Amino acid sequence: MMIYIDPSAVTYVIQAVAGVIIAIGALITVFRHKIVAFFKKGKKDETKSEIHFTDESDSDSTV
Repeated sequence: MMIYIDPSAVTYVIQAVAGVIIAIGALITVFRHKIVAFFKKGKKDETKSEIHFTDESDSDSTV
């Protein structure tokens, strides 16, 4: 038994698969920082340190 598959049907399937792959890639790109933060959560040695500078010249001014 032979099944005929129309070439345009194959093109639609290829477009659908490509669309799904592109959509998954876009989601990964959008949520990349959350994904990376999730996997780095277990690493305690890489702590994020913040440096805050204060402008002391405003508080010392005696005008």
